[in-house]
Amino acid sequence: MSKRTITVIPGDGIGPSIIDSALKILDKAGCNFEYEFADAGLTALEKHGELVPQRTLDLIEKNRITLKGPLTTPVGEGFTSINVSLRKKFSLYANVRPVISFKGTQARYENIDIITVRENTEGMYSGLGQKISDDGQTAEATSIITRQGAEQITTFAYELARKENRKKVTIVHKANIMKSTSGLFLKVAREVSLRYPDITTEEMIVDATCMKLVMNPENFDVIVTTNLFGDILSDLCAGLVGGLGMAPGANIGRDAAIFEAVHGSAPDIAGKNLANPTSVILASIQMLEYLGMSDKAEMIRSAVSAVIEEGDRTTRDLGGTHGTTDFTQAVLDRLG
Repeated sequence: MSKRTITVIPGDGIGPSIIDSALKILDKAGCNFEYEFADAGLTALEKHGELVPQRTLDLIEKNRITLKGPLTTPVGEGFTSINVSLRKKFSLYANVRPVISFKGTQARYENIDIITVRENTEGMYSGLGQKISDDGQTAEATSIITRQGAEQITTFAYELARKENRKKVTIVHKANIMKSTSGLFLKVAREVSLRYPDITTEEMIVDATCMKLVMNPENFDVIVTTNLFGDILSDLCAGLVGGLGMAPGANIGRDAAIFEAVHGSAPDIAGKNLANPTSVILASIQMLEYLGMSDKAEMIRSAVSAVIEEGDRTTRDLGGTHGTTDFTQAVLDRLG
């Protein structure tokens, strides 16, 4: 059987070190991948003069599966978010952000298991209609919601819920105020929900969702929502389980999927062997599940869980005193 090739974008700041950690773990688990490395972000800008070189785009398209470290988009006019650009270029319409409690973290809750499914290409992040008046006094942005986009993402959420034996999908909206955009999203989501009588559906206004996630997070299972709300809620959910260092993300389309650490590139600790690689390790677990390699995914998840629960060589954000390489070695030791 030929080896599957994965495109790997190490990224900026702490990216290369945490990606290296994830690849060592994938290899130790016997995943048998080939890797093709590509540049993006500040690293690419310095080496090639552009944030996302054509070779990188070609490799993402060719191999269809990409594992990505955090990228830095330079601040200032003329630079579009690289992540937003990649999502639009490859029509990665579904952003999937699971959070699960790990014993041994300093999180406030112990029984969280929530997946946020966020529409990834429309809404306030569509990039359309962003303008400032000539006198600089008025700013304007346009939000676009289409029936196709809303149906695609809600269908994805219900299919995911069914595949993972989840019991409930919560449709999050603001249709009481944003009657056109959020109203259309809610209308289409309701139509889709009727095709899944085996799954409980609830509707919730986004501000109430924020409150209830903090008060009773164990009541949530799968959340589906629009781009801006999903961006905010998925980070809130990450906070329930210990922060962005414990939260992976997947961007999934029909022809490509990018799995990533969702935190920033943390340039202040880059090269100091301090970063917690858990987010990108969990992203690689998401990747394995997507590829149908759930046995390998579970093996790695169990090893990471054991390291965190036992506090064996954990990083500072997990209450330990160790660095990236020690944490990685602790996981490798448990993989035999």
